[in-house]
Amino acid sequence: MGTTLLEFEKPIAELERQIEELRKSAEGHEVEVAAEIAPLSAKLESLKADIYRNLTPLQRVQVARHPRRPFTLDYVRLCMTDWIELHGDRAFREDAAIAAGWARLDGETVMVIGHQRGRDTKENLRRNFGMPHPEGYRKALRLMKLAEKFQVPVLTFIDTPGAWAGLGAEERGQSEAIARNLYEMSRLTVPIIATVIGEGGSGGALALGVADRVLMFEHSVYSVITVEGCAAILWKDGKSIEMRERAADALRITAPDLKRLGVIDDILPEPAGGAHADPEAAARTLHDALVEALETLKEIKPEKLLRRRREKFLAMGQVVESDA
Repeated sequence: MGTTLLEFEKPIAELERQIEELRKSAEGHEVEVAAEIAPLSAKLESLKADIYRNLTPLQRVQVARHPRRPFTLDYVRLCMTDWIELHGDRAFREDAAIAAGWARLDGETVMVIGHQRGRDTKENLRRNFGMPHPEGYRKALRLMKLAEKFQVPVLTFIDTPGAWAGLGAEERGQSEAIARNLYEMSRLTVPIIATVIGEGGSGGALALGVADRVLMFEHSVYSVITVEGCAAILWKDGKSIEMRERAADALRITAPDLKRLGVIDDILPEPAGGAHADPEAAARTLHDALVEALETLKEIKPEKLLRRRREKFLAMGQVVESDA
């Protein structure tokens, strides 16, 4: 299970411990334990499937934030080749919370742009916990325009609690940088595929999310605000589990909810125990989905691509007029 154990994963960890102890007891001895391990292994897979099939929205938030969950650069390493990272917005500085560059997906050149978190404290400080400054979004836009110049598809990966809301970020135009990305992505003449790989929070996520196809991993979340922020605003309590659960239920942040609402296009299944349990399997699923989506989008002419993209986002939401 790794070093980080979520509360609902404890029965899984206990069963894994029993299996591991049986294996160790057989080492160096003429003891055959396969007959004992087989039913336990089957029970383990069944338990994982059952637990992860019945996660609450708040538990999905915990999975989406899991520190061992694959990040953008993990998927680049596992799904793609010939990675060349590009840096800087050419206006202020490099923002490590956005990782971006050229890569090849099944031999086809693509521009990859995604939020990047850190695995430990040092890297999280360098990556600002995956929360970009304005220069991160301006770097992303610069590279989207570069991709358009060479008629290369853009793949974005969404995984952030939200854009950084510090004083410096606001002084340098955080809201303008996000709004500019939304506007320019709606006009980009190359295919765009966005994938929510972890936590997609607020405008900081949407700044990479205006796409022809929006994919989402099964246990990821996508929302206008964090559950803690929502609970703090509505009920003045962002810490209690009860209020966070209430917010998570109300926000409709899970992949099935967002698919029903038309916010995302496809749900990518995760391996038993979540993407952090088997990153390679999750990467294979992502690779196949990206290849399939690209093959479809490449056949569409730019004018039709733009029209469909705009219609897709304009159709979201519902307005009800009342005579009252």
